[in-house]
Amino acid sequence: MSEYQQLAKQGLWSNNPALVQLLGLCPLLAVTSTVTNALGLGLATLAVLMGSNLIVSLVRQWVPDEIRIPVFVMVIAALVTVIQLLMNAYVYGLYQALGIFIPLIVTNCAIIGRAEAYASKNPWQTSLFDGFAMGLGFTCVLVLLGAIREILGNGTLFAGAELLLGPWAASLKIELFQIDYPLLLAILPPGAFITMGFIIAAKNVIDKRQKMHAEQPQKSVERARVTAQ
Repeated sequence: MSEYQQLAKQGLWSNNPALVQLLGLCPLLAVTSTVTNALGLGLATLAVLMGSNLIVSLVRQWVPDEIRIPVFVMVIAALVTVIQLLMNAYVYGLYQALGIFIPLIVTNCAIIGRAEAYASKNPWQTSLFDGFAMGLGFTCVLVLLGAIREILGNGTLFAGAELLLGPWAASLKIELFQIDYPLLLAILPPGAFITMGFIIAAKNVIDKRQKMHAEQPQKSVERARVTAQ
């Protein structure tokens, strides 16, 4: 398996920042009431992760170890400010919906963690891909959680897509079933916490089954060896 394949597997599954490292839970639980909000925040986080990993990798040789963390935080804060201004200019409705959680991307431990653990020690090409893989894994979890909450809470999917993609995207809204009264447990943060627990549990079950399937051939070989002896 090549290094890029390993980075993709780490970011998307085995070391997913949301499912395994449990980082960035505050925005993860707060803004994923709809797919649109989840996708908007996920793409913003993805852009910051890729940008911070790239810049940190490029300047790592000139940053003394004593001040590397403050420098990394300043780089991340500058990128988040750029993303915030762009969202304010071009997707103002989504910018208002996400509110304080856009500038709070600066405090996302997944971003500073990747800058410190990987980008500060590796070339810019692999660091950029690492940021992409980790950001994509985080975004996928956000979208999955947002989809489950939106379906259970409102019976819809892609509601408010025009806030992210423009007026034409209003037609993307899918009404799966009609609800007279929204399910508040799914819409509010406690519902996100419960749903996230089920998602993590499902991942652990899948990992356990994969491990058992991987161990079966080895056990068969050992049994055959014992029988032959």
